[in-house]
Amino acid sequence: MKISCRILCILFVLLSIGATLSAQRTYCNPINIDYGYTPIPNFSEWGRHRATADPVIVNYKGDYYLFSTNQWGYWWSSDLLKWNFVPRHFLRPEHKVYDDLCAPAVGIIGDTMLVFGSTYGRDFPIWMSTDPKNNNWSEAVHKFDIGGWDPAFFTDDDGRLYMYNGSSNAFPLKGIELDRKTLQPLGTRTELFILNPSRFGWQRFGEHMDNTFLNPFMEGAWMTKHNGKYYMQYGAPGTEFSGYADGVAVSRTPLTDNWTHQSDPISFKPGGFARGAGHGATFQDNWQNYWHVSTVVVAVKNNFERRIGIWPAGFDQDDVMYCNTAFGDYPHFLPDGKTDHLKSRFTGWMLLNYQKPVRVSSTLGAHYANFAVDESIKTYWSAASDAPGEWLESDLGEVSTIRAIQINYADQDAQYLGKSSNVAHQYVLYHSKDGKKWETLVDKSQNQTDVPHEYIELAQPVEARYVKIENRKVPSGKFALSGLRIFGKGKGTPPAKAKQFFVLRTELDKRSAWIKWSPVDNAYAYNIYYGTAPDKLYNCIMVHDANEYWFKGMDNQKTYYFSMESVNENGVSERTEVSKVE
Repeated sequence: MKISCRILCILFVLLSIGATLSAQRTYCNPINIDYGYTPIPNFSEWGRHRATADPVIVNYKGDYYLFSTNQWGYWWSSDLLKWNFVPRHFLRPEHKVYDDLCAPAVGIIGDTMLVFGSTYGRDFPIWMSTDPKNNNWSEAVHKFDIGGWDPAFFTDDDGRLYMYNGSSNAFPLKGIELDRKTLQPLGTRTELFILNPSRFGWQRFGEHMDNTFLNPFMEGAWMTKHNGKYYMQYGAPGTEFSGYADGVAVSRTPLTDNWTHQSDPISFKPGGFARGAGHGATFQDNWQNYWHVSTVVVAVKNNFERRIGIWPAGFDQDDVMYCNTAFGDYPHFLPDGKTDHLKSRFTGWMLLNYQKPVRVSSTLGAHYANFAVDESIKTYWSAASDAPGEWLESDLGEVSTIRAIQINYADQDAQYLGKSSNVAHQYVLYHSKDGKKWETLVDKSQNQTDVPHEYIELAQPVEARYVKIENRKVPSGKFALSGLRIFGKGKGTPPAKAKQFFVLRTELDKRSAWIKWSPVDNAYAYNIYYGTAPDKLYNCIMVHDANEYWFKGMDNQKTYYFSMESVNENGVSERTEVSKVE
């Protein structure tokens, strides 16, 4: 009987472990992959740092393949959560350049994957594979003479193959048909379109869409076909800015100079922790739901310090393309079946520790403790060392229900250039109700993986007021965090609906508006939704610690509609009535 009970206990433990390992149903942006460090020395003179951008995800034989700039390899995943890195250089030995697969083109022809990196006349090859999971590649074209910066492949329903490219603040995006068998160009490139910032406010250069230092850049072409129409996506106005976004223009043919622009970007995320949603790609999951992957801006140690985010996307009943970035850096459900992405994938788990009290083991210089809870990926707390035992403690203010935790490491005094293998983050998370008696929440002290944006969904929610992270090991540099973000639900009430919400738009510049509202005492943030139809408020701006926002992203030829909701650790308010602004 004792043996039977022991066996049952062992089986129960094994089943519990299995349930814990298989229970994760959510993810959180920036996605948690082993981002490489920039390989370019003069891009890291302010400090070595992780960086990638310009992502492409394609669904190939039921798995997802992620390629991005200068990673010396690529990733594959079966679920969009666990990403497996495949190391590979896509240049031949004679190519003495840093841009190893910069802003890559990835396409599918039949059962073959094609990959090509950005180049201006460097005679890069086009690579092909029918087994990318096992890193089996060969050259489809030894020297692709016409080259192209920020290229993109597109295979039409009729099997014809196209390539688009362009990265400039002066020249238009261009497209050309390629011979499907030889991959050589058929004819010459067609000029498609250029930016029009005098009409579309969001295309203006600068952090606040008012910088006249440079003309805006257009880059990162990507083509999606839906209901017989061609949706050309493009990044603008600059990868350094919170307003970096992907716009879209629509046509009935894949190569034309006659495009109809949607007034607003499809992927736009100028507020919150992980800002920016530009230069990306649209793909479908295994249930044919659309998703959009794009670039998240950091831009502290270099303008090109960036990460990657994935957002639910789709087309509405009028064939308007959209991307849902509301609460886009909070936990979202992973794909698990056919669904409507106009209905949010947001879990409803709120941020519990925004600007709440923090204690730390030590502090390096001006990298203060509160920077770990200020909802800015640009600022970070750094301990004085990388020693095991350095710690940060976050006080939620009251006992709350904790569902997930995101640990965003920062780069302080890192030493790496390029991709580093066999490095790992090791840590222990503790929780407490009173700050005196502590229990282990997550023990990753033996972890052997590189997790710079670690995200843990708890198998069972935990009731606690305090959470502490204690360092065991970091890959390089000091123990530093840009965000220890704790998600769940508080014990109080959601905030009230904001009053006196209004939008001032004048004839002087109809691209711009001043948005104001009466502050809500117990709200820490507000979501402003807007669009060119009252039932199509597809874009969202999250604003913290303010009751105004200067918005400069409108189409000056369209009427706009706005609404807003208040946010706190207990939930979300009702939205305000939709305001019409002509």
